[in-house]
Amino acid sequence: MSTKLRFGIMSTAKIARNSMIPGILKSDRCEVTAIASRNAEKAAEVAERFDIPRSYGCYDELLNDPNVDAVYIPLPNHLHKPWSIKAMQAGKHVLCEKPAALNELEIRQVAEAAQEHKRVFAEAFMYRYHPKHARVRELIESGEIGQIRGIHGSFTFNNAGDKSNVRYSREMGGGSVYDVGCYPISAARMIYGMEPRAVTCHAMFSEEHDGVDMMAHGMLEFEEGLGLTFECGMWAYSRCSLEIAGTEGRIELPSAFGWERMEDQAQILIHTPRGTREEKLGAHNHFALQADAMAAAVLDGVPLPYGMDDAIYNMRVIDACQRAIHTSSRVLIP
Repeated sequence: MSTKLRFGIMSTAKIARNSMIPGILKSDRCEVTAIASRNAEKAAEVAERFDIPRSYGCYDELLNDPNVDAVYIPLPNHLHKPWSIKAMQAGKHVLCEKPAALNELEIRQVAEAAQEHKRVFAEAFMYRYHPKHARVRELIESGEIGQIRGIHGSFTFNNAGDKSNVRYSREMGGGSVYDVGCYPISAARMIYGMEPRAVTCHAMFSEEHDGVDMMAHGMLEFEEGLGLTFECGMWAYSRCSLEIAGTEGRIELPSAFGWERMEDQAQILIHTPRGTREEKLGAHNHFALQADAMAAAVLDGVPLPYGMDDAIYNMRVIDACQRAIHTSSRVLIP
């Protein structure tokens, strides 16, 4: 195997072009050696733009490329499971966009393939690799805001005018909970270090958008009276924030799931009776950091900080949210 992890990009999706490929190119231990699209011309165009050696007009051709060690999958949600499994059957490691599947059964099938073929699989929640989240854990453990009492997350944007977008297709796994609600859900699990036991969720649906949930409000119940309240939406003014409330103060992340491009941009706000303090950790590309974590797992055998079990548990919670939305009931999580 190469001294660098050689990625093949499975799709010319916007997130691949604008975020993941540039992130890999800025990483320390990864490179992009191939890209595929159902449209060969589009694949060739993106390959030329980023100086990628090979392009294909078929995903299977990418999987047959011996110069590809791992694939990044940013395909529509309903294709995550089948192509993750095909990739691992072809001997490739997989970094798959969130959500990793459409339900717990699907992600468990992916896990079985990873175990059978001894491949590394990671769900691409890139934000978790940004150092500001490790710093938040340090702040909580320091006791500066006292004991945690709750978390609130918001992730919304307004793209409702683009009705042909795959996010607005039920068949393709569209909807706000799948697309952005999964972020505050995963963040609360990460911060609390435990799994929720129940969920309630209420959503707004739009027939103009194939009946998917365009906005959702939810609550996750954790042990010890802890909880997450969250809102996610694709037809609301943009927000991307997380707030952790404690007995002696609160921590605010104004761009919780994004990455700050300016060195002097405030990333963490700590509010206490003594006032508000800003912390700046500098500009870090969390797509590059995510790629390097994948390289460490594949090349060095270093366990991923968020591996297969995490993807299964997160999908279990999203499953419960979907049931709660469609039954208007409180759903217990096994």
